[in-house]
Amino acid sequence: MMLEVHDVHKHFDGQDILKGISLSVNKGDVIAILGPSGSGKTTFLRCLNFLERADRGTLVFDGETFDLHGATRREIAHVRSKTAFVFQNYNLFLNKTVLHNVTLGLTVGSHVPKAEAEARAVAALRRVGMEQKLNSYPSQLSGGQQQRVAIARGLALNPEIIYFDEPTSALDPELIGEVLAVMRQLAEEGMTMLVVTHEMDFARNVSNQVLFMENGVVIESGPSREFFAHPQAERSREFIRTILEARQ
Repeated sequence: MMLEVHDVHKHFDGQDILKGISLSVNKGDVIAILGPSGSGKTTFLRCLNFLERADRGTLVFDGETFDLHGATRREIAHVRSKTAFVFQNYNLFLNKTVLHNVTLGLTVGSHVPKAEAEARAVAALRRVGMEQKLNSYPSQLSGGQQQRVAIARGLALNPEIIYFDEPTSALDPELIGEVLAVMRQLAEEGMTMLVVTHEMDFARNVSNQVLFMENGVVIESGPSREFFAHPQAERSREFIRTILEARQ
């Protein structure tokens, strides 16, 4: 087991956002985290990478155990050295070129020599089809291109797992496909991914596991194809039915 998460709790302003979420991730898993807005999906993902401090919970990563509430800065840095996080709004530096955006985390965050960082950045950008835009600035790119640069930034870190927080939600419909194509390619290459998404075709056809959440709890989890073909919980059936009706 690459990653195990046990009993994650989080509250904001007295409101319970996460009420004991647990999850197991094997190497090569692509897990789609589904659910209506406000169900706690993004908060859960952010807690796993310590972008939010959980109030309670345990993370076991490569056999090492971490307290999601009380982890030290060194422990957090250690966990983050094995992960990458792709945000829904790209989080690129607008005053830096594509190449600089991808190398910055390597040279500043990981103290990788400049020449090595640039070589890794170019290789990562090539994987997402953006090597021809090395010297462009984010303002010169479409939203889909910016998100592909953000994915390359994560890939350059050589992570064991990538967390995606609704990576297509800020994109115009015609640009969603290019980002999903990159993610599909990564899945085929064996990259382990946790993906908060509203893209049901991706969840059904690319992910191998689904975690369906609502109101801070897991309603149902299991193999993706079984979830969509034979959902066990009534709330799951209602969610899928609503999604399908909206697409008609």
